[in-house]
Amino acid sequence: MSALVANKSADVGIAALDLNTGETVSIKGNTPFPMASTVKVAIAALYLADVDHGRRSLDDTINGQSVRTLMRKMLIYSDNHAADILFKDVGGPNAVQEWLDDNGIKGLHVDRTIAQLLASKRDLWDRRDSATPIAMVDLLRKIYKGELIKPDSRNYLLDIMAECHTGRNRIKALLPGVPVEHKTGTLNGLADDVGFITLPDGRRVAVAIFTRGGADRPRTIAETARTIYDGFKSIFTWPFGAPALQK
Repeated sequence: MSALVANKSADVGIAALDLNTGETVSIKGNTPFPMASTVKVAIAALYLADVDHGRRSLDDTINGQSVRTLMRKMLIYSDNHAADILFKDVGGPNAVQEWLDDNGIKGLHVDRTIAQLLASKRDLWDRRDSATPIAMVDLLRKIYKGELIKPDSRNYLLDIMAECHTGRNRIKALLPGVPVEHKTGTLNGLADDVGFITLPDGRRVAVAIFTRGGADRPRTIAETARTIYDGFKSIFTWPFGAPALQK
C-alpha cells in the first residue's frame, strides 16, 4: 500500500481496522484531512443515539419531511439541505462535537454546517471540519461495536450506507460483489470515502481513505480499497484462523 501511495500525485491518508481481529494499517493516519460530507455519518449517529434514548424518533417530521426520508437523502444521495436540517435538529456543530468529545473520539473536528462549509473559501489544509483517518475509523469502530448507538440503530445506519449512490468509482469500483457500506465526501480538489468492507469470511474492515490535491483521486481510493481488501483477506489471526502447530 505504501508503494501504491508513493506513486500517486495526491496527498493520501488511510486507516483500516479489522473489526474482528484488531489488525490495523494506516498511512498518514494522524494527519488531518477535510471530512466534507463524510461528517454526515456523525450527524446520523448522533440522531440515532437520541432515538435510542427516547429523545427523538425516526418517525418525527422536520420541515415537512420525515426523518427517515431526510436520513436517506443525506446518506444515499449526500443531500446537503437534508443534512443541515438534521444537523440543526441535533443542535448543530457544537452539539456534534461535544458528543464526539464525550465519547472519547479525538482527532475529529466539527465546526460548521454544510452550508457554512461550502460558502467558505476553499482551503484543503484547514483544520476545521477535519478528521484524521484514524479518528474516522475510531468513529466507525464505535458505531459498529454498539458503543455509540444500539445494534438496531447501527443496522439501520449500515443498511442505508449500503445503498450509497455517490462515489461508485471509489471504494466500490474494484470490489464487484463485495458488500460495502460507505459515505463519500467531495470538494474541489478533495475526494474521501469511509465505511465498511466485508471480507469473504464475514469479517468487516472499517476504512477511511482521504485524498486531496493531485490527480485521479477516485482511482487512488479504488486501488487503495482493493489493496486493503486483498491484504486483510490474507490475514488470519487466532481464533479466526488455524493456530500454529506445536512442535
